[in-house]
Amino acid sequence: MSVPWPLDDQLCFALYAANIAVQRTYKPMLDQLGLTYPQYLALHVLWEQDGRTIGAIAQRLALESSTVTPLVKRLEASGLVTRERDSHDERQVRVTLTPAGRELRDQCGCLGEEVIARSGMAVADLRALQVEIRALRHALEQAGEQAGGGAP
Repeated sequence: MSVPWPLDDQLCFALYAANIAVQRTYKPMLDQLGLTYPQYLALHVLWEQDGRTIGAIAQRLALESSTVTPLVKRLEASGLVTRERDSHDERQVRVTLTPAGRELRDQCGCLGEEVIARSGMAVADLRALQVEIRALRHALEQAGEQAGGGAP
């Protein structure tokens, strides 16, 4: 029987701790905008392509629809999005940015730049890291699908 690696040698812990550090970096900036980090990510999905369904938002964020629905409801209560049943498929709920939701995009434009600045890392190094993390995610998703576990 093998002994588990020390926590600091675990890739999962390094990714987890880095994710926490990123969220903590974003938090004060998002607090000023009245957003949580998951709400910010959902808005980002809509800034990429407005009018997506709850399912499409969930897929883009690698979440379950049941996780995205309450998040979108809170964005709607804040006046940033509207939700409507799809006229062609009543099972689908479309989410559309309001003017306030579109305006918020301009206010969030500098958040990524601020995180880059705070990291002290070169943009090229951060981009290379991002490519490697995406490759890891893709490989793990592929392995999960081949093992019959489906995508995370």
